[in-house]
Amino acid sequence: MPNFKNLHASTALILLTIAPLVYSQAPGYEPPRTEFGVPDIQGIWTNRSITRMERNPGVEGLVLSEEEAYEMAQNSFWLSLDREQQNNPITEAKAGEAAFGTRGHNAFWVDNGPSMGMVKGEYRTSWVIDPADGRIPYKEGGAALRRASHLPEVGSFDGPETRPVGERCIAMGFAIGPVMQNGIYNNNYQFVQTKDHVLLMSEMGHEVRIIPFADEHSNEGLMHWFGDSIARYEGDTLVIETINTYPLQGSYISPTGKVTERITRWSDDEIVYEYTVDDPSIYTQPWSGEMSFYKETALFEYACHEGNYSLPGILAGARRAEMDALAQ
Repeated sequence: MPNFKNLHASTALILLTIAPLVYSQAPGYEPPRTEFGVPDIQGIWTNRSITRMERNPGVEGLVLSEEEAYEMAQNSFWLSLDREQQNNPITEAKAGEAAFGTRGHNAFWVDNGPSMGMVKGEYRTSWVIDPADGRIPYKEGGAALRRASHLPEVGSFDGPETRPVGERCIAMGFAIGPVMQNGIYNNNYQFVQTKDHVLLMSEMGHEVRIIPFADEHSNEGLMHWFGDSIARYEGDTLVIETINTYPLQGSYISPTGKVTERITRWSDDEIVYEYTVDDPSIYTQPWSGEMSFYKETALFEYACHEGNYSLPGILAGARRAEMDALAQ
């Protein structure tokens, strides 16, 4: 992803002028095509950015000026923490100061980029664009509704099955989706196309979605980890529709919801990723977002072993706490 912090204001203004949201791809741009005649999205891409799914409370508007984007990035948690850990007096951000020495991650290893996310020439305060406040419209009960009631309570200490799958190094489904998201590191992806399938692989966990081009969902009784997905093209846009995801995977839908993703080659260096989440059991209305993926060079190794070592200690500590409570 380019270093937008150093982008000249006039250049940013030009980008904003030529890339309004109504276009599916940059005006006049003709995407490269595969041997099958569809736009070629293959390669290594990244959604590395400080911008996150939801807009922070108190922040108004979707689009930032270059100056606003720079200021927001500098005051973000990880850049503030990085300066605090390096004893750099550029800022006295309270969030960074409060978190210094209390978090498990050293900011040196964090790789979410130096800038707010840019989509079609616009700096964004959130990926969510509808509702207009940039917030996910949860029903009463909030994000907890994303967990099916018949599954064990995730986060309890009753056994290894109830610990979060990310903590156990089994899967990091938030990155590959649906919906695909960015995090504090491992934000690279590889996209591959064939005549019959599209493959999306995340650097985070090296997880892979293999999606067939089909007219109907398989509707199998078995719940696939990433859901029952099918793909099609609408003009030059790749459309992926997913239902029936496995709740512990962390998807934004229940087994009765649907995610529709739209992937468009915007330019040689940018892919625009749009999505709509529709699940009346969790949300008060369908909601939508968009982010951009930018050209990268390679996927890097992902290694996770915390669950191999910490899980016995976590469960043993819980049993000890229970014993101490009974002894009182």
